[in-house]
Amino acid sequence: MKYTTLGQTDINISRICLGTMTWGNQNTESEGHSQMDMALDMGVNFWDTAEMYAVPPTKETYGSTESIIGSWFKKTGRRDEVILASKLSPEMPYIRTQNRIDRPSIIDAVESSLKRLQTEYIDLYQLHWPTNRSLFHFNNVWSYKARTTNWQEVMDNQLEVVITLNELIKAGKIRQWGLSNDSAWGITQYANIARSNNLLGPVSVQNEYSLLRRRDELNIAEACLIEGISYLPWSPLAMGVLSGKYLGGQTPNARITLDEPSQNRYGYRLTENVEAATRAYVEIAKSNNIDPCQMAIAYCLTHPFITSPIIGASTLEQLETNIKAIDVELSDDVNNAIEAVHKQYPMPF
Repeated sequence: MKYTTLGQTDINISRICLGTMTWGNQNTESEGHSQMDMALDMGVNFWDTAEMYAVPPTKETYGSTESIIGSWFKKTGRRDEVILASKLSPEMPYIRTQNRIDRPSIIDAVESSLKRLQTEYIDLYQLHWPTNRSLFHFNNVWSYKARTTNWQEVMDNQLEVVITLNELIKAGKIRQWGLSNDSAWGITQYANIARSNNLLGPVSVQNEYSLLRRRDELNIAEACLIEGISYLPWSPLAMGVLSGKYLGGQTPNARITLDEPSQNRYGYRLTENVEAATRAYVEIAKSNNIDPCQMAIAYCLTHPFITSPIIGASTLEQLETNIKAIDVELSDDVNNAIEAVHKQYPMPF
């Protein structure tokens, strides 16, 4: 395994991060424990979860992933070997009625997660997505329009958030904090507010990034590099699409097909352009004797602004394959072929 630091901290994390969202839905507690055993034994010490997991999110399963991690900590006594990240998930009415990120919701979320995780601290605590301004993530990009709002109110809220998170750091309940599904403006604004108030700012941002979703290579990459903030890509396999398992209309027992059809949270990822681009990427991998999943993860690691891609798996075989992507080096020919496909399908979903 290879390691780096989280943002500008002295926290050493593996360059592969273990995603946990399948535990409690696609995976049982026992299977989750087996994945944690394998990941740590293979050197993956950085794990990510959230209060809303398992996914697809439901009232019945929220918090189950954290509880599975907590029972593993209790069983193994290996908490100190893990750099653990979790997230506050706003706008989930079955978690709390206060659908905002503010002092009360942050404190409630952290305390609840600590109990489920059976730990005294969370190494990295993240804000799952912004709530007080417009958001272009989760396929909102096609309809998103920047618009004015009460920016003083937004910034007052951001200061409240930064102060609260710093109080939790001082109390020893979290070590650092970060963002998720945020914009270049959000990243730099939080960093500036923290700096101007002599407080600790965000050390990371967790956004979606993959061969099929590369928009963050522009302004967000620049913001991360300038601010010294770690970029943690979620879904580097585009929810499994880049494995090729959905090609030709296949419907595997996986996250996209398991979701409630009426919600249509993930179906938009299966478009004609996604099919064509994925087929091309899979062909590049196979013609160069590379596993398609490993190629997709290895490609993420070629970018200097990317710190640790977050991988997930529903089987130990998949998990081992994905972790071993750390050892895959992509040739110039492979990278050039990838760029050619990207130019043909720059934004397939």
